Order: sequence, then structure tokens, then C-alpha cells
Amino acid sequence: MNPSSSALLATQGLYFNFGKRPILHDVNLLVEPGSIYGFLGPNGAGKSTTMRLLLGLLRPAAGSVQLFGHDLARHRVAALGRVGALIENPSLYDHLSGRENVEATRRLRGIAAHRTAEVLALVGLTDNAHRAAKEYSLGMRQRLGLAIALLSDPDLLLLDEPTNGLDPNGIIEMRELLRHLREEHGKTIVVSSHLINEIEKVATHVGVIQQGRLVFQGSLPDLQRLQTGRARLVLETEDADTCRNLLPRLLAGATLVGAGTLWLPWISKEQTAELAAALTSAGQPLYGLRLEQPSLEDTFLHLTEAKAELVR
Repeated sequence: MNPSSSALLATQGLYFNFGKRPILHDVNLLVEPGSIYGFLGPNGAGKSTTMRLLLGLLRPAAGSVQLFGHDLARHRVAALGRVGALIENPSLYDHLSGRENVEATRRLRGIAAHRTAEVLALVGLTDNAHRAAKEYSLGMRQRLGLAIALLSDPDLLLLDEPTNGLDPNGIIEMRELLRHLREEHGKTIVVSSHLINEIEKVATHVGVIQQGRLVFQGSLPDLQRLQTGRARLVLETEDADTCRNLLPRLLAGATLVGAGTLWLPWISKEQTAELAAALTSAGQPLYGLRLEQPSLEDTFLHLTEAKAELVR
């Protein structure tokens, strides 16, 4: 069975060029129903270009976009009718109130009148709906843009850097809102960002893009398991070199980083226990033996830097 057949959104062999300059190279996204897909990458990696391709705002040089099991190029109107989007900063009428901004789009699209109050309540703007948009904070403007994107009650939301420029409170509010939309309203959400720490707190799945290439795709636990593969034991003793000579089998692959400190790749809990027992039997003082794992941010940087070196 083709894995893309069950996906809400999928791309196959997606390429894009600006003139003669290649931007995207064979991007194959897979977004499952009911997920929050964190689309991660450094600035300039191709996130916004990909989001525009997913909305049919740009035409790929090669490849295809499938939404709800249908090819976007052939079913554009029907597919995009089930999609809400917030790309970069929302376009608002600053002289109009929050409610009037939502109403303008609702009437233009012929959406039922009751949706205005519903989406304003959903994003927490009911009490400020009468205020002019020019009086809104950046976080409130983002939520108003999201309210407009939610008017048609879409199945899929595409959000490009929705926390960009927000203060800590605004970031927390947006994070909680996205979680609420998924858990209580069944929305599938693709959210692009360059902030791994924020995506970690809200995403169920992650795709990492670097220089237009998808270098990782999987569930958040899949990404976290990459950390374990790069974990190390830090051994602190009196004379690290002596310990290496006494225990060549256990410490042959260790790196000397100080007179009393060794690093070695972590393999298992059993390895740790065996090493501690062997040091004690050899009469060597054991001042510390701890596991160090890279943070998700370190893993993200490792993925993107490794791909950058590979394509040079």
C-alpha cells in the first residue's frame, strides 16, 4: 500500500527553481490526519517556498502535491476549500475592528454568519473584537489572522512561522491554541518554524529541511531516538590515562578530554554498570559516571549541518 494514500497531505518528488537557481530538491512530505506536523529548518532552507507550493501559489518545476488524496493541480478549488492558511503576517484592515475584519472575509466567501462569533471565541478574541486591528498586539493580530483562516472550518491548517516576533506570552498562547485545535476540534496542522524548542512542545511529527532537501521526517519520538544514538558517557576519575591502560577492552574507544575525564559512546545500561564495577575492582576512584544526551536543538543542528557539508 502506498503510504501517501492514507495521508491528508503528501508531496512526491517536489522540485522548485527561482529562475535557474534550484530551491527545492525531491521533497516528499507525508502529513497524517490528526497530527501537528512541525516543518523545521533554518531561515532560507525552503520552508516558505514549500508552503506556497502546498497552497498552489507557486507551480513546482517537477513533482506533485496531494491534498486529501487528490492531485492539487487537477482538484485545486475543491482541495483548497478544505484548507485554512496563515502565511507570514496576516493581511488586515487596520482601521476596521477585529470583528469587521473577520466579517469582510466571511461575506466575500459566502460563509454562514454564525461563524464570525465562533472563530473569534475559538482564538480568544471575543472581548477585544470591537477594537480596531491597529490597536492589537502582534500576538492578537496573529490570532485574528488564524480566526480568518478558520472561518470555513477547514480540515487542514497551514501556518508559516506563526510565532515569529511574538513575545513569550504570545508564543505560549499560540502553542496552546494549536494544541486545542488538534485535540478538541480534530484539526490537522502543518506549522513551519526555525525554533526546535517550540516545535518540540506542540508537534506530534517533524520534518527537517536544509538547503531545499528533507533531511529527516518522522514522529517526534523518532527524532528523540536520534539523540540516544549520539549519547555519551562522561567518566570522571583521578587519572583517566591510567584507567584506559588498565581497562583497554572497555575504554579503547574513549576520548581523553582532561587529566581526569573520559568520553565514550553510550551503548547500554549494562555497559555503564560493567564499567563502574571494573573501575572499582581495578582500585581506581570513580568521581562521576553520567550519561549526556544532546538536546533536540543539538540534534536539529547536527542534521542540518551534516546535510550542508554533504551538498557543498
